[in-house]
Amino acid sequence: MSRTVLAIDIGSTKVCAIIADISDDNDIKVTGAGVSKAQGLKKGSITNIELASKSIKNALNDAKRVSGANIESAIVSISGAYAKSLNSSGIVNIINKEIGIKEIERVMHTSLYNANIPNDYEVLHTLPYNFKVDDQDFIEDPLGMNASRLEVETHIITTQKSNLHNLKKAVKAAGVDVENIILSGYASAIATLNEDEKELGVAVIDMGGNTSNLVIHSGNSIRYNDFLGVGSNHITNDLSMALHTPLNVADSVKMTYGSLHTPTNDLIELPIIGDENSTHEVSLEVVHNVIYARVEETLMIIAQSLEKSGLKEHIGAGVVLTGGFTKMDGIRELAVAIFDNMPVRLAKPIEMDGLFDTLRDPAYSGAVGLIRYAAGKYSPYEIDVNKKMRHSNENPLESEKVSLEDITSKPIAIEEPLQEEEIFDIKNELTSLPEKKSKKGDDISVFSKFWNWVTQLF
Repeated sequence: MSRTVLAIDIGSTKVCAIIADISDDNDIKVTGAGVSKAQGLKKGSITNIELASKSIKNALNDAKRVSGANIESAIVSISGAYAKSLNSSGIVNIINKEIGIKEIERVMHTSLYNANIPNDYEVLHTLPYNFKVDDQDFIEDPLGMNASRLEVETHIITTQKSNLHNLKKAVKAAGVDVENIILSGYASAIATLNEDEKELGVAVIDMGGNTSNLVIHSGNSIRYNDFLGVGSNHITNDLSMALHTPLNVADSVKMTYGSLHTPTNDLIELPIIGDENSTHEVSLEVVHNVIYARVEETLMIIAQSLEKSGLKEHIGAGVVLTGGFTKMDGIRELAVAIFDNMPVRLAKPIEMDGLFDTLRDPAYSGAVGLIRYAAGKYSPYEIDVNKKMRHSNENPLESEKVSLEDITSKPIAIEEPLQEEEIFDIKNELTSLPEKKSKKGDDISVFSKFWNWVTQLF
């Protein structure tokens, strides 16, 4: 029996809602989509809950109208603007000598417990990039292996609690509950990467209107993520200032004449900002120079982030560029030059049944990635924002999951379990503690009375 899912991608310039049916075999069929201009948002984060919820509701209503479905919960993307990441590790003993889902979940929760996460931050994703079985390193999938010990190294992505709560409020005000929250860069990677790229290691850069998100995928999972406050709207602003023309006209010039290839000396006539009845002529060479300078600067900032990651040697498949910015003519060639001749691929979302022509655009990679996440196309193992263990062979009837409290109750993860006699002794000690305490209190009380009597005598 198929289920219907709703994905809401909240970007820096637009909000996109997609409704799809997912079969028991996790085949996806898109049935509805809606797009609205982003309001009450800055760099993809909520700055005005009322305006943001209005944008979300507009996109949602359009999607519902096309699909005919009425859905009460959604998978939502979150900007990397206020995200922080850290790496952690965990280790557990395997009592029955065979690694099952529970053991993998337990070791991942242990790594999460060991991580030093600030109080005002909430965990979005806990993603394992290296499993170690006994002394054997870089195990692709430890499930079913015989071992006495299991170790894991994880990449933990967190975001500010206030940012998360504001996002939930805005979506709730639009009439739907938040079922799950996914980092936007992670969603873009799910929508664009193939298996070879994942295996070789790859950097995915989603270049949007006001922001760019970078994730490095290596070792079957994300190992690094970064957020950059640069996007195609910066080109519009530059053109508006350089050409002394209104923003809407500058945006039109960017869309029509935007190219990084050798320009012509042709002239175009543009209205003057502040006096739109007057016009002046501008050379296309000036337009080209402004655009080229901004795109070059943007790619250089991204190249610096790649260097900062310390994972360039792990990026065997090179760089995958997606997002609306990548439609700029000639951007791939310039990126190859700036990224030290690394392979660069321009990516559109992976094809799905019923995918609207509009959604085949690279600007909708994030939204398509959310739908693919709902269909189980995520990393082989992860702990999501709800502290739930997700895995590729997930089964709704699976036995109860290990909770973080179960992990924290163990003094050391690798210790052998206590014997029944030890547990009995500990219980006896604990139950006897109150008696000792009351006895001590009685002694103090008797001594006080004796002291008072002595002082009264003298």
